Amino acid sequence: MAKVELKKPIVEEISAAIKDAQTVVLVDYRGLTVEQDTNLRRQLREAGVGYKVYKNTFMNFAFKGTDCEGLSDLLEGPSAMATCDTDATAAARVLCKFAKTAPALEIKGGVVEGTVYDAKGIEQISNIPSREELLSRLLGSMQSPVTNLARVLKQIAEKDGDTASAEAETAEAPAEA
Repeated sequence: MAKVELKKPIVEEISAAIKDAQTVVLVDYRGLTVEQDTNLRRQLREAGVGYKVYKNTFMNFAFKGTDCEGLSDLLEGPSAMATCDTDATAAARVLCKFAKTAPALEIKGGVVEGTVYDAKGIEQISNIPSREELLSRLLGSMQSPVTNLARVLKQIAEKDGDTASAEAETAEAPAEA
């Protein structure tokens, strides 16, 4: 088998990974210990993020003609690629959080929903809450006025109940005398 035929499946694997990905983030993993790398992979897996180390030339071939083509300039030195199909901010969030505890992990840049970002852009994206968290915040803000209205109505009803019982007591007092 020719060398090109051996490399083609790897390029196709990368192409398949980035095809439907909402996020693709490139990192330089040099200097991570085995324990740190294992911990990082576990955190990424729990967040639903794929993470794999590929040769830069393979990634370069796979990136051609896609939204990730802008990342080709970042393919210097060892590179690992994190991809996520479901949450646009998950990969950036996990990687940036991990990079704070392990300074050896360097974020090179990435593509989020078709837009290329540098390392600072990926760091800003990592501060965006997940979709589920944003939906729960929205639901909470929608429920808050209804809950407050219910409390006020209950307090008014209780107050009216107290007023009605006080009036009944005063009405009964002169009748007794």
